[in-house]
Amino acid sequence: MKLTGESKGAKLEKKSQEAVSSTSADVKSIVNKKPTIDYSKVEIEPLFKDFVDFETFSKSDFRAVKVKECRAVPKSKKLLEFILDDGTEEDRTILSGIHDYYEPEELVGKTLVAITNLPPRKMMGIDSCGMIISAVHNEAGEERLNLLVLDDAIPAGAKLY
Repeated sequence: MKLTGESKGAKLEKKSQEAVSSTSADVKSIVNKKPTIDYSKVEIEPLFKDFVDFETFSKSDFRAVKVKECRAVPKSKKLLEFILDDGTEEDRTILSGIHDYYEPEELVGKTLVAITNLPPRKMMGIDSCGMIISAVHNEAGEERLNLLVLDDAIPAGAKLY
Protein backbone atom coordinates (compact mmCIF):
# COMPACT_ATOMS: atom_id res chain seq x y z
CA MET A 1 0.00 0.00 0.00
CA LYS A 2 1.08 3.51 -0.72
CA LEU A 3 0.62 6.27 1.87
CA THR A 4 -1.10 9.39 0.64
CA GLY A 5 -1.25 12.76 2.32
CA GLU A 6 0.60 13.52 5.55
CA SER A 7 2.18 10.76 7.59
CA LYS A 8 0.93 9.99 11.10
CA GLY A 9 4.08 11.58 12.60
CA ALA A 10 3.64 14.75 10.54
CA LYS A 11 0.00 15.05 11.64
CA LEU A 12 1.00 14.71 15.33
CA GLU A 13 3.74 17.31 14.88
CA LYS A 14 1.28 19.70 13.24
CA LYS A 15 -1.25 19.24 16.09
CA SER A 16 1.51 19.85 18.64
CA GLN A 17 2.57 23.08 16.91
CA GLU A 18 -1.06 24.28 16.74
CA ALA A 19 -1.51 23.60 20.46
CA VAL A 20 1.63 25.56 21.33
CA SER A 21 0.53 28.47 19.12
CA SER A 22 -2.96 28.65 20.62
CA THR A 23 -1.61 28.36 24.17
CA SER A 24 0.95 31.13 23.73
CA ALA A 25 -1.71 33.38 22.19
CA ASP A 26 -3.96 32.87 25.24
CA VAL A 27 -1.26 33.81 27.77
CA LYS A 28 -1.45 37.42 28.88
CA SER A 29 1.94 38.70 29.88
CA ILE A 30 2.91 41.92 31.54
CA VAL A 31 5.29 44.20 29.73
CA ASN A 32 8.16 45.93 31.47
CA LYS A 33 8.39 49.45 30.02
CA LYS A 34 12.19 49.27 30.27
CA PRO A 35 13.09 45.74 29.20
CA THR A 36 16.61 44.36 29.50
CA ILE A 37 18.01 43.58 26.10
CA ASP A 38 21.81 43.75 26.03
CA TYR A 39 23.15 41.30 28.62
CA SER A 40 26.73 42.33 27.86
CA LYS A 41 25.99 45.66 29.59
CA VAL A 42 24.34 44.22 32.68
CA GLU A 43 26.02 45.15 35.97
CA ILE A 44 25.16 43.07 39.03
CA GLU A 45 25.50 44.47 42.53
CA PRO A 46 28.10 42.60 44.61
CA LEU A 47 26.79 40.10 47.16
CA PHE A 48 26.61 41.29 50.76
CA LYS A 49 29.67 40.32 52.75
CA ASP A 50 27.79 40.42 56.06
CA PHE A 51 25.78 37.34 56.89
CA VAL A 52 22.23 37.32 58.20
CA ASP A 53 21.68 34.60 60.74
CA PHE A 54 18.94 32.07 60.08
CA GLU A 55 16.79 33.28 62.99
CA THR A 56 16.68 36.84 61.58
CA PHE A 57 15.94 35.69 58.04
CA SER A 58 13.24 33.24 59.12
CA LYS A 59 11.29 36.11 60.72
CA SER A 60 10.51 37.51 57.25
CA ASP A 61 7.13 36.28 56.03
CA PHE A 62 7.28 35.89 52.23
CA ARG A 63 3.82 35.18 50.75
CA ALA A 64 2.18 34.81 47.37
CA VAL A 65 -0.29 37.66 46.92
CA LYS A 66 -2.91 38.26 44.23
CA VAL A 67 -3.33 41.79 42.86
CA LYS A 68 -7.00 42.78 43.26
CA GLU A 69 -6.50 46.42 42.30
CA CYS A 70 -3.55 48.53 41.23
CA ARG A 71 -3.49 52.26 40.59
CA ALA A 72 -1.06 55.13 40.29
CA VAL A 73 -0.72 57.19 43.47
CA PRO A 74 -1.89 60.77 42.83
CA LYS A 75 0.92 63.36 42.97
CA SER A 76 3.57 60.65 42.54
CA LYS A 77 5.32 59.71 39.31
CA LYS A 78 6.82 56.48 40.69
CA LEU A 79 4.41 54.95 43.20
CA LEU A 80 1.77 52.33 42.50
CA GLU A 81 -0.80 51.39 45.14
CA PHE A 82 -1.57 47.68 45.26
CA ILE A 83 -4.67 46.24 46.92
CA LEU A 84 -3.76 42.62 47.53
CA ASP A 85 -5.35 39.35 48.57
CA ASP A 86 -2.84 37.78 50.95
CA GLY A 87 -5.01 34.80 51.88
CA THR A 88 -6.58 36.50 54.90
CA GLU A 89 -10.03 38.06 55.12
CA GLU A 90 -8.61 41.61 54.88
CA ASP A 91 -7.17 43.39 51.87
CA ARG A 92 -3.51 44.39 52.17
CA THR A 93 -2.26 47.71 50.78
CA ILE A 94 1.34 47.96 49.61
CA LEU A 95 2.91 50.89 47.79
CA SER A 96 5.81 50.24 45.44
CA GLY A 97 7.92 52.62 43.35
CA ILE A 98 7.72 50.64 40.12
CA HIS A 99 5.52 52.89 37.95
CA ASP A 100 8.52 53.71 35.73
CA TYR A 101 8.54 50.04 34.74
CA TYR A 102 4.91 48.84 34.80
CA GLU A 103 1.42 50.16 34.12
CA PRO A 104 -1.09 49.42 36.90
CA GLU A 105 -3.74 47.83 34.68
CA GLU A 106 -1.23 45.18 33.48
CA LEU A 107 -0.70 43.95 37.06
CA VAL A 108 -4.32 43.33 38.10
CA GLY A 109 -4.92 39.61 38.56
CA LYS A 110 -1.21 38.73 38.74
CA THR A 111 0.36 36.66 41.52
CA LEU A 112 3.34 38.39 43.12
CA VAL A 113 5.75 37.87 46.02
CA ALA A 114 5.50 40.14 49.06
CA ILE A 115 6.95 40.40 52.54
CA THR A 116 3.82 40.66 54.67
CA ASN A 117 5.06 41.14 58.23
CA LEU A 118 6.81 44.49 57.97
CA PRO A 119 5.45 47.30 60.15
CA PRO A 120 3.21 49.79 58.28
CA ARG A 121 5.09 52.69 56.71
CA LYS A 122 3.37 55.89 55.59
CA MET A 123 4.10 56.90 52.01
CA MET A 124 2.24 59.84 50.46
CA GLY A 125 -0.17 59.64 53.42
CA ILE A 126 -1.01 55.96 52.77
CA ASP A 127 0.04 53.10 55.07
CA SER A 128 2.09 50.58 53.10
CA CYS A 129 1.85 47.22 54.86
CA GLY A 130 4.64 45.17 53.34
CA MET A 131 6.96 45.10 50.35
CA ILE A 132 6.55 43.74 46.81
CA ILE A 133 9.66 41.80 45.72
CA SER A 134 11.48 42.70 42.51
CA ALA A 135 14.85 41.94 40.92
CA VAL A 136 17.02 45.02 40.36
CA HIS A 137 20.24 45.48 38.39
CA ASN A 138 22.05 48.18 36.44
CA GLU A 139 22.46 48.17 32.69
CA ALA A 140 24.87 50.67 31.14
CA GLY A 141 24.57 52.81 34.28
CA GLU A 142 20.75 52.80 34.33
CA GLU A 143 18.74 50.92 36.96
CA ARG A 144 16.46 48.18 35.64
CA LEU A 145 13.76 46.39 37.57
CA ASN A 146 11.78 43.21 36.97
CA LEU A 147 8.82 42.34 39.15
CA LEU A 148 8.75 38.74 40.40
CA VAL A 149 5.53 37.32 38.95
CA LEU A 150 4.48 33.82 40.00
CA ASP A 151 2.31 31.18 38.37
CA ASP A 152 -1.38 32.06 38.77
CA ALA A 153 -2.06 28.53 40.09
CA ILE A 154 -0.31 29.45 43.37
CA PRO A 155 -3.01 30.48 45.87
CA ALA A 156 -2.99 33.80 47.71
CA GLY A 157 -1.35 33.42 51.09
CA ALA A 158 0.94 30.53 50.13
CA LYS A 159 4.13 30.85 52.17
CA LEU A 160 7.44 30.95 50.32
CA TYR A 161 10.50 29.23 51.76
